[in-house]
Amino acid sequence: TFKNITDKEDENVENVGEISKKFSEKYGVFVTLETYPNHELRGCIGFPEPVFPLIDGLKKAALYAAYKDPRFNPLIEEELDNIVVEVTILTPPELIKASPNEYEKFIEIGRDGLIVRKGMRSGLLLPQVPVEWNWKKREFLEKTCMKAGLNAQDYLKQDTKVYKFQGIIFSEISPNGEIVEKKLKSGEK
Repeated sequence: TFKNITDKEDENVENVGEISKKFSEKYGVFVTLETYPNHELRGCIGFPEPVFPLIDGLKKAALYAAYKDPRFNPLIEEELDNIVVEVTILTPPELIKASPNEYEKFIEIGRDGLIVRKGMRSGLLLPQVPVEWNWKKREFLEKTCMKAGLNAQDYLKQDTKVYKFQGIIFSEISPNGEIVEKKLKSGEK
C-alpha cells in the first residue's frame, strides 16, 4: 500500500527485512496515484531509466507522486484511505531506429510506452495511457510530443528521437486492498 511504500520512519532498506534480488536490481519505475472510486489522476511520477534499485525507485516515485507532482496539491493524510496505487516497472527505453514516417510500424498499443526527446524537451506516456484513452498509434505519438511541450507532429522531424519501452503493471483494486497484475488489452497493431 502507499503507506507501506512511503513509511518515512524506515528510510533504510536493511530494515525492510529480506528483499528479493529483484528489488535490489535497477529498473525504471513509475507510481500512479488515483482517487477511489472515481479513478481520477492524483499524481504520477517516476524514473524512465534504470538508475535506482527497484525498492529505492519505488519509494522515491511514490513520495514524489504524492507530494511533488506539480500538477496537484500535495496529498494529505485524510486522502490516503481514498487512494489506489499503481506501479509500472519499465524495461530500458529502446530507440526506434526507423524513419519517422515508419514509427507506427514499430509500436504496439497495449504493449509499448513512448518517450519523445527533442533538445532539452522530453515527454513520456506509459503503456496503459493509449489503452485507457482508446488512442491509435498516431495519436499516441502526437500526445507524447505534446507531453514534451512540442508540437504534435514534431515526431516526424529528424532531430526528434522516439523511444519505446514495456512495463509490468501492478495495481490496487481498492485502497489498502488486494494488488493484482494489470493486463492491458492489445489495441491497434
